Amino acid sequence: MRLKPVIAARVVPALLGAATLAALAGASGCARPGGPVRSATDGSSRHTVSPAPAGSVDLAAWITSFTDRITQGGQYRIPAPGDRRAIADGVRFLLDGDHAAAERSLARAGYTVRTLVDRDGGREFAEIADATKDGETTRGWGRVYVDLHGPAHWSVQVPHPSADQRTEQLGIGLLRSSPGGVLILAGAHRAAGPGTESGDGEEGSGPADVAHRSDSVFAAVSDALADRRLPAVQVHGFADSSLPDHDVVVSPGKGDAGLPAARRLASGLRKQQLRVCEVWQRYCGRLEGRTNVEGDHADAVGVPFLHVEHSRRVRMSDDLVAKAVRALTEVTKRWSAGRT
Repeated sequence: MRLKPVIAARVVPALLGAATLAALAGASGCARPGGPVRSATDGSSRHTVSPAPAGSVDLAAWITSFTDRITQGGQYRIPAPGDRRAIADGVRFLLDGDHAAAERSLARAGYTVRTLVDRDGGREFAEIADATKDGETTRGWGRVYVDLHGPAHWSVQVPHPSADQRTEQLGIGLLRSSPGGVLILAGAHRAAGPGTESGDGEEGSGPADVAHRSDSVFAAVSDALADRRLPAVQVHGFADSSLPDHDVVVSPGKGDAGLPAARRLASGLRKQQLRVCEVWQRYCGRLEGRTNVEGDHADAVGVPFLHVEHSRRVRMSDDLVAKAVRALTEVTKRWSAGRT
């Protein structure tokens, strides 16, 4: 649903009833003064941004409302190199504390940044997203959320929302539970866009499969954070029938920089009574995460990268998702403290 801007009158006529006032209040939602001015319905990317908080939201519900709109039949457009660079640079500038430079860089790619206050805990997060709803729908380049309460120390990557159902809940839970996080969220189903015949979940299934394509905004931002020495965890989902005796598959990806963290994660998951397949100990089927492009780059620069697959049984249970997040938080809190 497209939000409509509310223009407040300077003088409210005496005949304006209480019901009309209430309607205006409802239409304005929770936006604060100084928030972004929404783009026109013609799809223009012109946008006015203020560093002031744009609104108070339930962050989980807010992000879920975005991922719920991602479908296999949706659109996706491969971003040009200049767009990928502009968005990645915008993230870099934001992490450096240069909000104005971040805005300028993001605007070159039709993106914008605003501040959201999470009602659960009152923490502030920057949301980097397409400046228009039309652009978000037709391009499918995704969003980035940054914890603003201190320096960034780690990232959680969700490359297959919708296709790997409810993996965004793992990312949201982790972002909320541990300081210094950056959530990178793909904006299209992995089988979206031209050149994809089916949504069977096979690797490299199409241009929107950002875990296996280096020409995406998702990969550009992930690589930029790895270049800043931020370790990462990438969350995925698998069908219960693929590995029926296990709930979670833990892998350090292509390299071994993340192996100590992977061992700690596996131990933490077992403490939560989850059944773990450790790829350095045994064969875990086609779930070992050694071909992901983000993991390739992390290995090239020597930064820890964890590839973590979760069964459908885990992802469909709020209780089991919470257990998985608790185990992941043990790792990310160490990363926040500068320990790997």
